[in-house]
Amino acid sequence: MRFGFAGGTPRLFGHRGAAGVAPENTVPSFARARADGVDVLELDVHATRDGEIVVLHDPTLERTTDGAGPVAALTFAELARLDAGHRFSPDGGWTHPFRGQGVRVPRLAEILRAFPDVPLNIEIKPEGAEIVAAVVAMARAASSRVVLAAEHDTIMQAIRAAAPDLPTSLATGEVAAFIGALQSGERPSLPAGAVALQIPPTYGDVTLVSRETVAAAHALGAEVHVWTINDAGEARRLLDLGCDGIMTDVPRLIASVVAARRAGSA
Repeated sequence: MRFGFAGGTPRLFGHRGAAGVAPENTVPSFARARADGVDVLELDVHATRDGEIVVLHDPTLERTTDGAGPVAALTFAELARLDAGHRFSPDGGWTHPFRGQGVRVPRLAEILRAFPDVPLNIEIKPEGAEIVAAVVAMARAASSRVVLAAEHDTIMQAIRAAAPDLPTSLATGEVAAFIGALQSGERPSLPAGAVALQIPPTYGDVTLVSRETVAAAHALGAEVHVWTINDAGEARRLLDLGCDGIMTDVPRLIASVVAARRAGSA
């Protein structure tokens, strides 16, 4: 299969690093994910007011830091003063082990340097030609270890227009078209450059991940990566369907399942 990452399948993705056990989208989270056996680091990016590309999921700061307001309203210097471990709690709010420990919102460039040989699945969250151009430039510099993702079709169209040579996953509307074609008995297609469906098992009452979905993706040379799976039994079921990757918040719980499948023993 054509793909943006080297190495075999199934692949273990660290969702925002190891978001279940360390503050998401931070260096400690990515380091923990690697220690727990992930193959690919999944992350999200926004742009600050002064154009720095930073690793953060939400457009606002309240959920994950001790700051408030839009990411885009702050300079990177202002953002760097915030505590990105302030809100994280592994036990529903009883403890905050990373609070006041110097955890910061990192630049994307910092993650690329800190994990130089690790594949990255980078989702661009906001619209804008500037952020797309900046992320594309960094992805090109990282050679063959980056796949670009976007939830919204308009952002994905901008990515493909700026970088038709870079591998991408499917945006929401593209996934809907793919699944809709299957349900109608038609042969689905993929946009040029698309190498993966990255989807949850279901959406509402619609099953997205099935043997038929996986087979159709494979027939087109694409992989199927499923999010966000934090149960070993569910991961095993999805791998039984032929899925190529599992995205998880708790890599230590899923790593042995993926390793066993690679070894052909489960």
